[in-house]
Amino acid sequence: MAAGYSGTPLTKKLGIKAGFRVAVVDEPAGFRSLLDDVAEGVSFEHGIPRAPDLVIAFYVWRADLDRDLDKLATAVFPDRAIWLAWPKQAAKVPTDLTGDVVREWVLATKLVDVKVCAISDVWSGLKVVWRKEHR
Repeated sequence: MAAGYSGTPLTKKLGIKAGFRVAVVDEPAGFRSLLDDVAEGVSFEHGIPRAPDLVIAFYVWRADLDRDLDKLATAVFPDRAIWLAWPKQAAKVPTDLTGDVVREWVLATKLVDVKVCAISDVWSGLKVVWRKEHR
């Protein structure tokens, strides 16, 4: 898994900062090996804890994304971010998700997408936050 195309370290692209509690949902094998220069005091938790500083959630199936909708949004309310990741088409991973499907899902909620990035050769990610009028 490569860290993407920009040359920017993945840790910086994802916005992982010193002291952050990062919740990781359905973490794929090798993900943490992509994170270089992780700042001091960063902790990683599995699942969706209350009030993490950042959530990075990996989904292959829309049904799983739908299942976690309320938990994800509640966990980051009002001013934290979620990275929603799905397999790239070029990765040939069986999936019913694409960037368009994820964006449609986001725009149907009180969340809005603010950034996209290549997480690896397999995963793309969309950063979402609460819309200002709903904070």
